[in-house]
Amino acid sequence: MSTESLSSAAPRFARLGSAATPFLFILLGVIYASWAARIPAIRDALQLNPAQLGMVLLGGGFGAVASFPLAAWLVGRFGGRRAAWYSGLALIIVLPALALAPSMTWLVIVAVALGAGSGCFDVAINAIGTEQEKQAGRSTMSLLHAWFSVGAVSGALFGSLMAGIGITPTVHFIITALALLLPLYLAYQALPADQIEHVSSKQYFAIAHGPLVALGIIGFCGAVAEGSIADWSGVFMKDRMGAHDGVAPLAYAGFAALMLAARLVCDRFKDRYGARRVVAIGASFAACGIFIAVAAINIPLTIFGFAMAGAGFASVFPFVFSSAGRHGATALAAVATFSYSGGLIGPPVIGFLAQGWGMQVALGLIGIMAIAIAISASRARWLE
Repeated sequence: MSTESLSSAAPRFARLGSAATPFLFILLGVIYASWAARIPAIRDALQLNPAQLGMVLLGGGFGAVASFPLAAWLVGRFGGRRAAWYSGLALIIVLPALALAPSMTWLVIVAVALGAGSGCFDVAINAIGTEQEKQAGRSTMSLLHAWFSVGAVSGALFGSLMAGIGITPTVHFIITALALLLPLYLAYQALPADQIEHVSSKQYFAIAHGPLVALGIIGFCGAVAEGSIADWSGVFMKDRMGAHDGVAPLAYAGFAALMLAARLVCDRFKDRYGARRVVAIGASFAACGIFIAVAAINIPLTIFGFAMAGAGFASVFPFVFSSAGRHGATALAAVATFSYSGGLIGPPVIGFLAQGWGMQVALGLIGIMAIAIAISASRARWLE
């Protein structure tokens, strides 16, 4: 290639590089929401009761939590860029397999793989985002997580459309996977090469301790809330509210949409008021939204309640991960493990509670978790 060609290509790659990290967050949101949007259809196809569906979701949470030592090793060994490429490919391959699972047992196995891939990808892209935040010298993590919400809204709305016109989850997931493959490769190529600091293997992972525990508790409660709403809001809409398959995903779409809107301003609120205050007030607002949703007065008000919760929870993960990421990939993975244990425990607990006490009582637990986040955030000094 000539010098002139290289010179003309450089601005294009620079523009691609600036969009690469946001796209990685979008990709995770699309895959997350695509699965969430079609849970009712996959549940019905395999005739799963709430407790059995809870076991499937437990598999996904277990895969995510168990993957974090691997995620820390991948980021430490190869850097965030290559770790995101490897785990992103795994996610794209696993997505269609969810719809192809012929039984509950196979669905659990594939859910474990999905959880492992998403856990590794999540740590990798947050490591990239944390490094970019350091270079920027200002708070940018909430804006990056807003791009996750862009993907989640898009994935939920596309899932609603696919369900509404009768497209099977298998076809839906294959279309989504193929659409994401080339952009993932372009994002990987556009990101700058990692500056890898080699450390001994025993340093790749550690259990959260000291002040990191407070961050982990906040993340844990946030993962319970966010994961449970993603996995169960559509089921609640269909079973409790009688919503059509095309309408049921709108609860999560509303949750993700207001989370997106809130994340666009969370960084400015953090710089002005401090992370502790923003997270505490937001979590209190989320609790109000959950209690409105589970009152199940009508479909629009239920969607509104879930949307309020999305706005309230918007700052939890960006600020927790930003605080942990300032202490390196090992600290980030340790807090992520603690946090995503909530994703392991929360959704199946909701299923078991729904089996015995009903979906309203089960989802009401999320409101209690939101109050716990507000109390913990007000006391977590490292959150600043």
